[in-house]
Amino acid sequence: MRSIAAAAALVERAWTLRREILATPPGAGAGSRSAAGQVRRDLAAAVAICREAGAGRELSAALGKLGHIEQDAGRLKAARACHEEAVAVARNAGDPSRLAHAVRHLGDVHRHAGRAAEAEACYGEALALYRDGAAGAAAALDHANAVRPMAILKEEQGRVEDALTLWRRARDLYRAAGVAAGVAECEDHLSRPGRGRTRSLCAEGPPAPPTAVRAGR
Repeated sequence: MRSIAAAAALVERAWTLRREILATPPGAGAGSRSAAGQVRRDLAAAVAICREAGAGRELSAALGKLGHIEQDAGRLKAARACHEEAVAVARNAGDPSRLAHAVRHLGDVHRHAGRAAEAEACYGEALALYRDGAAGAAAALDHANAVRPMAILKEEQGRVEDALTLWRRARDLYRAAGVAAGVAECEDHLSRPGRGRTRSLCAEGPPAPPTAVRAGR
């Protein structure tokens, strides 16, 4: 049986290569497609290792990353399946912190597909985990990245006052985390209710949280 350390190395290699792919100019052709295939193979192998080892937290994280790759490639049903399993595994493992991450990303999948009610339920669960402290002493950035998509969703639904309240909260959290891009995005939405520009600085499925460092968590 291969070790969890081997799975972690595969995930790290895959995510490094994904960042390189995202930085590659459009039209790179076969080389980019080949690299994307390697990313998918590495993550699938990591998922298999974690599944065999019964490592819930690591499996949930690997499934989430594989879900992002499937979404990158436009395989939306496969992406949803990965994220749904990531949520189920985190829930079964009794890991509230991992669950908060996984359920937020599942919410993104639903929102991008126009399933507003499902997205709101996912975001609400993630926010409740942070609010109630079940997810532990969450970093301000993690919390901000959960508030942000709920603000976007409310804005898309025309619920402007609710959105403004959430953008203010996200702004304060991004400021506490020292993420200037996040603060700027929130200020833009606050200054132009319902018409702010949503940034996409990392590709975990458009739009993405305003930090490239933690993309895909």
